[in-house]
Amino acid sequence: MGLTMKFFEKYLMIANRGVLIALLAAMAIIIFSNVVLRYATNQSIEWAEEVARYMMVWLTFVGAGPVLRYGGHIAVENLQDSLPIAWARAIRILIAVMLTGFFIFIIWYGLIYVDRVQYQMTPTTQVSMSWVYASMPVGGALLLAHWLIIVRDYVLTRTFASDSHFDANASASL
Repeated sequence: MGLTMKFFEKYLMIANRGVLIALLAAMAIIIFSNVVLRYATNQSIEWAEEVARYMMVWLTFVGAGPVLRYGGHIAVENLQDSLPIAWARAIRILIAVMLTGFFIFIIWYGLIYVDRVQYQMTPTTQVSMSWVYASMPVGGALLLAHWLIIVRDYVLTRTFASDSHFDANASASL
């Protein structure tokens, strides 16, 4: 892999993890504050549940790429394991093409949904629902970017990325 690609890969992961950490931290603070406030004063933050729910949607879509990259999604691999290497590789090529198409589908239809709901407002905060639905094309683009980085190794050897934080191949053997 070229130096430019390594640079892109490194900073994509840094940015992706940073956004995930920020979303999770903000959700935890909002929910914790709301629970403490509710029990201490019998009052609650009226927008807390709505904002936390939409942050969870963003967390799910933004986090799907790194999980895919490290092989953390559920996979049924019995067929690949029982076939000769050439046939297993052919199945992985089919899987790679189908996943690529699915990620493009998520981006395309996500953009359509963003456009369709732009005038619909969230109930409490009165923010355009397009901000919530934007998680779909953004998450799809991140899925596609992470997938394109690992797809060659997946097809050739069924290996995923690994680093000091997560190694799917090591956890699969536990």
